[in-house]
Amino acid sequence: MEPLYVGAHWSPAGWVAVAFDDGTASVHDEIGELWAAVGERAVQLLVDVPIGLVEEGDPERPPDRLARDLLGDQAETIVTQPVREATRKRRYPAAQRVMARKTDTDLSEPAFAASEPIAAVDELLAEVPEARETIGAAHPELCFRAFAGEPLDHPRETAGGYAERLRVLAEFDHDAPPTVQSAAEAVAGAPVRIEDVLDAAALAYTARPGPGELRTLPAEPTTDPTGLPMRLFYRSETPLESATHR
Repeated sequence: MEPLYVGAHWSPAGWVAVAFDDGTASVHDEIGELWAAVGERAVQLLVDVPIGLVEEGDPERPPDRLARDLLGDQAETIVTQPVREATRKRRYPAAQRVMARKTDTDLSEPAFAASEPIAAVDELLAEVPEARETIGAAHPELCFRAFAGEPLDHPRETAGGYAERLRVLAEFDHDAPPTVQSAAEAVAGAPVRIEDVLDAAALAYTARPGPGELRTLPAEPTTDPTGLPMRLFYRSETPLESATHR
């Protein structure tokens, strides 16, 4: 069997996954379901939720701070993540109370909205230790930023933003537009937006060997209390460096 390099974007419809060797796409209700489908063959599975969580104190993870510095107008897509205990709460007021008690800061509603998939990935990595060698975190906007070599101009939700990101992928791999189109057709039966497919494709291109090197932000990550490295993967010829960290 050929090895797989997979990018998975979490959406309200589930996990949208694009897998290379062939660019096939699928949608999975749970991260465990996705892992069961690809785990035996996957060399790298990149997911767009944070791995390595703060438990108390300063809630700002180093990779998120660095990524925000690099993204220009898209910096607002990087939110301060909930602490580990808060990700287990299913109601916003309860999660907000945990965040205040553990960090003395507020928890944003966008951050809380991702709590369930964050907790699911965290629990999978605790229960299936061998998955730690394969599953890594990436942020689509950081991946696009690395491919483009500069910050992007338009938000992903706009027509201009979609065109800009597709153009960036096409410059990285001229087969990207038909690959994204085929992936979108493969998941047409699910309530998945085209930008969800595009984000999953960006993560899959990051995971798959190709131009540039697979790098992490920061280059030498720290670990959380459970030993998980706090980092974001990206692919580029040279390391990304923000103006404030030169």
